[in-house]
Amino acid sequence: MTNKQKGIACILISAFSFALMNLFVQLAGDINPIQKSFFRNLIAFLFAASILLKDRDFSFQKRNLKFLILRSALGTIGILCNYYALGHLLLSDASMLGKLAPFVVLICSYIFLKEKMTGFQIFSIIVAFIGSLFIIRPGFSLTEMLPALMGLAGAIAAGGAYTTVRYLGLRGERGPFIVFFFSAFSCLAVLPYIIINFEPMTLKQLGMLLMAGLAASGGQFGVTYAYKYAPARDISIYDYTQVIFAAIFGFIAFGQLPDGMSLIGYFIICGISVLMYLYNMGHLNLRKDTSHHE
Repeated sequence: MTNKQKGIACILISAFSFALMNLFVQLAGDINPIQKSFFRNLIAFLFAASILLKDRDFSFQKRNLKFLILRSALGTIGILCNYYALGHLLLSDASMLGKLAPFVVLICSYIFLKEKMTGFQIFSIIVAFIGSLFIIRPGFSLTEMLPALMGLAGAIAAGGAYTTVRYLGLRGERGPFIVFFFSAFSCLAVLPYIIINFEPMTLKQLGMLLMAGLAASGGQFGVTYAYKYAPARDISIYDYTQVIFAAIFGFIAFGQLPDGMSLIGYFIICGISVLMYLYNMGHLNLRKDTSHHE
């Protein structure tokens, strides 16, 4: 396999794992999303800690501490919002709203990392947001809109977190420590609430949350290795298979079928993502041709 093929395989594994995580979160039933997030992050913490223990290296750059905290705070907010949405939306709807995060990364990278945006990228962000409106379906009832708005807020927070991860990478911070710090931060942040408001769980519910944590760890490592093998512009489009997996899982487990409005939203968001992918590849080829002629 070429590195690109390995990258595609890893991103597909990651998409499958994250869709599986969302399924297990829904199968856990009516448990507070804060409690769900605690058990999910506990497993990720143990995974990351085992890697660092193997290398016997828990060191980090002190200059990066505030950015590690920012990444962890945004990531925690993103997970809590996503888990709330998963408790009230179709599995595929919640998954698709989460896929708005890459467009948020473009905006955050432009504002905070001073990375330029082209006219087409600005256009794609606007189109993706329009697509999200078909899923959110804004109306006069805040109660009906709230789960979708929480899903959107989760995507925005996740986009900010991914941008911070990118910045930490540029500043030389190691990936396993970023995951370790984030997971530890998330567990500690919600621990006081868990202690005061712990909801008793059945063995099945506990098992579902532990499985969600395992699936999330598989997703995180999958995406980490995917981008190690190949650049984002070559493989990121395959991450949208998560929505297909989510739709299949949702139908098998719950008999869920997205309605026409949601399908239009999926088509718009996936369509503009494909165009963005083709656009990026076109620019890559253009640069190669230019350098060849020079």
